[in-house]
Amino acid sequence: MGKLVSIQSSEKFKRRQTRRVVISNSAEETYALGVEIGETAQPGMVISLVGDLGAGKTVFTQGVAKGLGVKGIVNSPTFTILQVHEDGRLPLYHFDVYRIMEPEELYEIGMEEYFYGEGVTIVEWADLIKEMLPLNYLHVLIEKDLVQGGDYRRIVMNVVGVPPEVQGMQ
Repeated sequence: MGKLVSIQSSEKFKRRQTRRVVISNSAEETYALGVEIGETAQPGMVISLVGDLGAGKTVFTQGVAKGLGVKGIVNSPTFTILQVHEDGRLPLYHFDVYRIMEPEELYEIGMEEYFYGEGVTIVEWADLIKEMLPLNYLHVLIEKDLVQGGDYRRIVMNVVGVPPEVQGMQ
């Protein structure tokens, strides 16, 4: 698996970022990376998940669920927007915002309660609601490269956060 490298962003207030790049050559490897993330996840963790259709977002999420000890079936909540799995060591709140027409829809279902709750929140297609994400989250980008092969994935993970001393200044 890839190595964590600390970098500084040029954004206002210097958001802290830690970057890890992983090459996956199979759905099993993508799933295993998700398991690793799930096993180390802490309460309140938010994962911003971005990638084209068929990139492996749901496979990654299924791995996170396994790492959390979720026993039930985990599928993409494309039409329901949110699935809640409470049978793991931490609850898993799985959003798919692909079909959201207005961001206000997320407030209506209590998005903030999940983002700032005691579970782990995964948001598929998070780039569509980037402005609504909390200050601190794990951004996961899954990229396909068919030249490298049909199962090849480049998974870029950035831990994004604002130092506590400037959170109230924004």
